[in-house]
Amino acid sequence: MGEKKRFSFPIAKNPLPLYIETIGYNPYELDFDRPEGYPYYHWLHTSRGEGIIELEGKKYTLREGRAILLAPYTPHKYYSDHDAEVHWQTYYMTFTGEAIEPILKSLDMNYTAFYEQTSSINFDEYIDDMISDLTQQTNLDHFSYEISVKLYQFFMHLRKYGKMNDKISVLQSYEKIKDIVEWLEQVYPQDIGLLEISEKAQVSSQHLNNLFHDTFGISPYSFLVQLRIREAKRLLITNRDLSLREIAKLVGFNGVSHFVATFKKREGMTPSQYRNLHQ
Repeated sequence: MGEKKRFSFPIAKNPLPLYIETIGYNPYELDFDRPEGYPYYHWLHTSRGEGIIELEGKKYTLREGRAILLAPYTPHKYYSDHDAEVHWQTYYMTFTGEAIEPILKSLDMNYTAFYEQTSSINFDEYIDDMISDLTQQTNLDHFSYEISVKLYQFFMHLRKYGKMNDKISVLQSYEKIKDIVEWLEQVYPQDIGLLEISEKAQVSSQHLNNLFHDTFGISPYSFLVQLRIREAKRLLITNRDLSLREIAKLVGFNGVSHFVATFKKREGMTPSQYRNLHQ
């Protein structure tokens, strides 16, 4: 494909039972560390080169023609060999919807697993076809209906022709905090802390802390901060007219100085440097 491509669809505007949040191609895949996972299903496959993905303390190679389907909130990190002669080139999709769980469950695909393409299904061609259609559209909101159909067709073909291996089991500890994690995804911009989280979960702060450490390796409050930082990073790139003060308020920080200090501590650079890096 050559140049970087990315399309995103605002979730609040999308009433479909199955829809894509983001889809794209990256000729120079970035490094990501998500101890809290991602809130939606995440498909990532290698077009050229190879990358490394870490799950539950184990390293897996994502070589050409191999993919991973990450279930929501699966802690993970992935990165490339920056000294490799061939850059790690990837295609990706994130998707959700009211019907996503029953559809994937009926196909026995509602968990984290690796997939291999076969002679009957080429991952590049399938995702590239969707991206090409999006490139030609002038009304992306309307076309989200068509792309939803293509996503469903992709699931069916993947189930029929793809080769699944290395199924990753869901942590039992995550099942115990799934509801509170989904609640935090909705309320992270609000002025809440460990006390409010514990009250919502109806467990002691210590017990909740243990559950989050068992699942994500971090505390509940650190998880909350991660959600705020993740949304801030999205806004820094997609809403360049927003000031740092406005972004800090939108994602739940009490002040811009606290936002900048926390962002730099966690990301190794200031919000402004991050924004400039992704021009």
